[in-house]
Amino acid sequence: MTDEQNSVTLGTERGSVQFPIHRATEGNDGIVVSSLLKDTGFVTLDPGFMNTAQCESKITYIDGDAGVLRYRGYPIEQLAEHSSFLEVAYLLIHGELPSPAERDSFIERVNRHTLVHEDFRTFMGTFPRTSHPMAVMSSAVSALATFYPESLDPYQDETIELATVLLLAKARTITSYLHRRRAGEPLLYPDYSRGYVDDFLRMTFAVPYEQYDADPVLVDALDKLLILHADHEQNCSASVVRITGSAHANIYASIAAGINALSGPLHGGANESVLKMLQSIEKADYDVNTFIAKVKNKEDGVRLMGFGHRVYKNYDPRAAIVKKRADAVLETLGVNDRLLEIARELEEIALSDDYFVERKLYPNVDFYTGIIYKAMGFDPSMFTPLFALGRMPGWIAQWREMMNDPQSKIGRPRQIYTGASKRDYVDVTAR
Repeated sequence: MTDEQNSVTLGTERGSVQFPIHRATEGNDGIVVSSLLKDTGFVTLDPGFMNTAQCESKITYIDGDAGVLRYRGYPIEQLAEHSSFLEVAYLLIHGELPSPAERDSFIERVNRHTLVHEDFRTFMGTFPRTSHPMAVMSSAVSALATFYPESLDPYQDETIELATVLLLAKARTITSYLHRRRAGEPLLYPDYSRGYVDDFLRMTFAVPYEQYDADPVLVDALDKLLILHADHEQNCSASVVRITGSAHANIYASIAAGINALSGPLHGGANESVLKMLQSIEKADYDVNTFIAKVKNKEDGVRLMGFGHRVYKNYDPRAAIVKKRADAVLETLGVNDRLLEIARELEEIALSDDYFVERKLYPNVDFYTGIIYKAMGFDPSMFTPLFALGRMPGWIAQWREMMNDPQSKIGRPRQIYTGASKRDYVDVTAR
C-alpha cells in the first residue's frame, strides 16, 4: 500500500510501518529505511546494492534504459563537443561551469602544480619496472599525503581546494611516469606553457632533447576520453571513495582506495580485458565468426568483453562519442593493426546479430577506449591508469559532497548472518 505523496507502508509480523519517500528531481525516488531495524527488527538484503541508494547526490545523473548521462545536468554529448577536461573537472567539483576568469585561474593553478617534489620522483623509481601501474598509482596517490601535509585538513575549505588542485595536477604527472618507468625511459619535467592533455602526451611519449608536438587529433581524442570517464554516479570505486572518506580519512587515502577498486577487471580493468580478448582471437586457429559462435554456446570459457553494461540497457552514450574519436585517431595515425581489424569485425557482427541485439549487448565505452589507447602507443597495462586519471574529478567531487553532507555517517553495512549458532569449544584431543 503506497501513499503517493509521502510514504510507503510495509506490513510485517509486528504490524504495519510507514517509511517516508525521498523524491528525486529525476530518476528513481527513494524509500528511506533508516529506521527499519528499530521499527521492525529486519534489515534489507541487497547483494551488490542493486536497489540501495547510499546517499543523495547532485553530481551525476544516469538513465540506463534511455542511454542518458549528465554531469550536473549537462548532457555528456554537449560537454564532449564543447568543453575541455579541466572545465568539466571544475563543473563536477564546484557544481557550475566556470566563468572565463574562473576557468583560466583554475587551469593555471592546476598546470602550475604538475611539478612533483624530487624526492617523489625518487619514490616513483623504487617500484619494480614490472609492477602493475595501478598498484604503483595507488601507492603514489597515498604518498602525496606525506609530501603535502598542509593539504590534509578535511574541514578547511582552502585546504580542500589545495588538495583538489594537487590531485588533478599530480595525477597527470604520476600517470606519465608510470608509462615511462615501465618503458625504462627517463622522467620528464612538466611544461607549464602547454595545455593539460598536450603536455601529458609530451611527458609520456617525448624523446629527451627532441622537439615533441602532439597531433591535435590525438590531444582532442584523449581530452574527450578523460571527459567521458570523469564520473559515473555511485559505481564501485566512487562508493569506495565515499565509504573510506566517511571515516574522515584524508582525500588522498580515500582516492587511493578508489584506485584499488578501479583496478579490478570487472570495473576499470575492462578495457584492458578487451585487448586481451582481441589478442586471444588473433592467436587462435579460428576467425571472429567462430569466436562469436563460442560466445553464444558458452564454449571453452570464452567471454565477450567490452559489450553490455551493468547500468546501460541501451547504447552506452559514451561509446557513440568514443567511436567517432577512434575512427579519427586511426585515420590520423594510419594504423594498420590486426587487433584493430579484429575489433572492427567483432563490432560489426555484434551490432547486427540478433543474439546480441536482443540481449542489448551493445559495445560499451571500454571496447573503444582500448582501441584508441593502443593506437596511441599505450601498453594495455596503462589503460586503467588512464581511466583513473579521467575519473579523478569525479572521485574528488564525490568525496567533497560526502564530507559536506550533514546526513553523512561512517559507512557500516549490515549483514544477514548464516553461520553456525553458538557452540562450545572442543579440546584438540577430542576433535
